[in-house]
Amino acid sequence: MSTPINKVREAKLALYRKKGKIHAKATTGKFNTLRWAMVWFTQIIFYGTCWLTVDAKGATRQAVLMDIAHEKFYLFGLVLWPQDALLMALALILAATALFFVTAVAGRLFCGFACPQTVYTSIFAWIERRVEGDHLERVKLDQSPMSARKLALKATKHGLWFIFAAWTAITFVGYFTPIREMLPALPDWSVGPWEGFWLIFYCAFTYVQAGLAREAVCQHMCPYSRFQGVMFDPATRNVSYDALRGEVRNTRRQLGNTGDCIDCGICVQVCPTGIDIRDGLQYQCINCGLCIDACDQVMTKIGAQTGLIRFMSGREVAGDTQPQNLFGRPRVLIYLSLLLVLSLMAAWALADRSLLLVDVLRDRGALHRETAEGTIENAYTLKLMNLDELERSFMIEVTGLPGIQIVDNQEVAVDAGSIRPLSLTVAMPGETASTGIQPIHFRISAKHDPALSVVEKSSFVLP
Repeated sequence: MSTPINKVREAKLALYRKKGKIHAKATTGKFNTLRWAMVWFTQIIFYGTCWLTVDAKGATRQAVLMDIAHEKFYLFGLVLWPQDALLMALALILAATALFFVTAVAGRLFCGFACPQTVYTSIFAWIERRVEGDHLERVKLDQSPMSARKLALKATKHGLWFIFAAWTAITFVGYFTPIREMLPALPDWSVGPWEGFWLIFYCAFTYVQAGLAREAVCQHMCPYSRFQGVMFDPATRNVSYDALRGEVRNTRRQLGNTGDCIDCGICVQVCPTGIDIRDGLQYQCINCGLCIDACDQVMTKIGAQTGLIRFMSGREVAGDTQPQNLFGRPRVLIYLSLLLVLSLMAAWALADRSLLLVDVLRDRGALHRETAEGTIENAYTLKLMNLDELERSFMIEVTGLPGIQIVDNQEVAVDAGSIRPLSLTVAMPGETASTGIQPIHFRISAKHDPALSVVEKSSFVLP
C-alpha cells in the first residue's frame, strides 16, 4: 500500500498524530451514534444502580452493595458470602470468556464501545469540545501564549473535569459504602479512612486517565492491546482499509487508473488514538468505527461508493470474499463452547446453593466412652454456617443406629452470616449387636423452614 504523496497534506496530518496531545475531530454517523448509545447505557447503569433499593427480610437496603466490612455482597435479592467464592470466580471467568469470544468475532469491539477508558475519554472530550471549541480551535488555543481567555477556558474545562471525576468517585465508593449514608458525611469529611482514600484516589484516577492520559492508555498502558492478536483468526472482522479499492490514492482527483482514496486524511483526524488505518491493522486501533463514519461522508460527497473503510476480515483485505462458516473457525467454537459450559456451571451452582452449610468433626482424641448407665457415647463438633440475612434456629437429629440419640443441644441459634461451632454428645444403649465403626447421619433443619435441611454423614465407634 502506498504512502501519501501530498507533502502539504502530510504536514497537516502531523497535527493529529503523535506530536503532543491528539485533538480528534468530531464526526457523525452510525458508529458514532452507537458509541454514544453505549456511553449512555453504561453510565445510566453505573450512576443509577447504586441508588436502587430492595425490601428484604422486612428491611430496606441498597440493591447492589459490596459490604466488605461485613463480608457480604448484596445483589438485589441475592446475598453472597465469602463461601460463595466459586460463584464469583465463575462470573469473572464467564466475563473474560465472553470478551475473548467477542474479540475473536469482531476484534477489539469492547475497547471501542464499552471499555471504561473509551467511555470516560469520550465524555471528557465532549466537555473539552463544548468549552474550547472544535479540534482546530483547540490546537490553536494550545499553541497560543497564555492569556486571560486561555486561562479562563482551561480553568473552566479542568473544573468541569474535576466535578465529573469527583461524582464518579462518589458513585464508585457508593457501591462499597451505602451511598445514602455516605453523602451526608461528605460536607464535613466525616467519612472513614478507607472511604476517604478511595474517594481521593478514584477521583484523581478518573481525572488523569480520561482527561490527561487519554489515548496514551490505549497506546502504551493497556495490556489487552498487546495480546489481542492471539485471539484473532483470518475471519476476525476489524476496522480495515480496502487497499485494493483505494490505491493508488487519487490525491489530485485525477482521471485514469487511480483508487477511490483521495488522501483527505479525515480518517486520521477523527481517530481518538491518532493512527492511520490505511497503514494496516495496528494494536492501537480500538475498533470504534469513527474513521468509517468520516470516510463514508467523504465518499458520499465525491459520488463514490461507501465502505472504503469498513469492518473486514483479514481474508477480505487480501481479496478473498468467500464467506467462512462457524465450523471453519475452531477458535470461535472453543470460546462458544466454554461460554455454554461456564453458563451451565454457574446456573447449577446458583440453583444448588444452600443457605446452610454444615461440617461434622468427630472427636478423635477419645474413640468412645462407656457411662455408668451402660450407654456408649461419642463426642462431636458441628460447625453450622448460616448464610441467611437473619438469625436462624436449627434442629439437630441423628439417625443410623437403634436407640441412638443426642444427649443435649438439639437446638441451636446461629447469627446471620456467621459460623457457630457446637459441641455435642451422641449416645446409644450398650446392649447392641453392632461393633466397630458404624455409619450415622446428622440431619440439621431450620425451624422456620423445614425444607432447608442438610444431612451430613459421620461415624459412631462401638467397642
